[in-house]
Amino acid sequence: MAEQATAPRAPQGGRPVRGVQAKGEDVARSKQFEWLARAGLAARGVIYAVIGILAIKVALGAGGKTTNQQGALETIARQPFGKVLLVVTAVGLAGYAIWRLVRAALGHGAETSDDTKERIDGLVSGISYGALFFTALAILFGSGGGGSGGGADKATGGVLGWPGGRVLVVIAGLVIIGVGVQQAYKGLKRKFLDETKTEQMSEGVERAYTAFGIFGHLARTVVFALIGYFLIRAAIDYNPDEAVALDGSLAALARASYGPFLLGIVAAGLIGFAGYSIVDARYRRV
Repeated sequence: MAEQATAPRAPQGGRPVRGVQAKGEDVARSKQFEWLARAGLAARGVIYAVIGILAIKVALGAGGKTTNQQGALETIARQPFGKVLLVVTAVGLAGYAIWRLVRAALGHGAETSDDTKERIDGLVSGISYGALFFTALAILFGSGGGGSGGGADKATGGVLGWPGGRVLVVIAGLVIIGVGVQQAYKGLKRKFLDETKTEQMSEGVERAYTAFGIFGHLARTVVFALIGYFLIRAAIDYNPDEAVALDGSLAALARASYGPFLLGIVAAGLIGFAGYSIVDARYRRV
């Protein structure tokens, strides 16, 4: 009697992996995940608006100082009902981080797919905003501080002490400058429009969104270029104190020739990026 043919069995070890992938697919296509992503884009806009407004005040000679993302969160916490506002912002930051990390893992969201470069960008962005979420929690529970502190120079100082540390810091600076160049390309070529449901916008909203996007991406280009430049200088001079983060780059801009004017333009661009992010929260293809 001939043996009955049977289909080959899939390896047992593959089932948990497929189960995790299926769960990830369900999450990526859920309505809740979409709302997390949109809340995250709005939270990003709020943070950039605070950074831009504080920088405008410095440019106008109205006092205060430039700040970074952590400083923006601390500023939010000091406002009336600040703790409530910070909780809402923290939820948005968590949503943004989860959205970027899940897309990096799956290679797509509910509406669009990502290539390899976009997945790497998503991974880096997800980790960065995840760290910012934990910073918001630290501020909420009273253990955060020093939003405009010397984190960049401390980190650079540690790396400079490694074998080949100077080379690593130079490479990091060049990578950050490269991110700035990418922001310029995205803004000038209007590539950000490819990610957006412009067909659902009115003509006026699309014009404003496009202007905010171009101006905002170019402002971020300046900031990334300055951060990268100061990192490279820190490596060449073997002086970690020369390394700066976002707040330091804006402060350095204020000290340059025509500094208040230049800082005002970049600060306005960061506020434009905030407006772009908030409109993006409504129309982004997630």
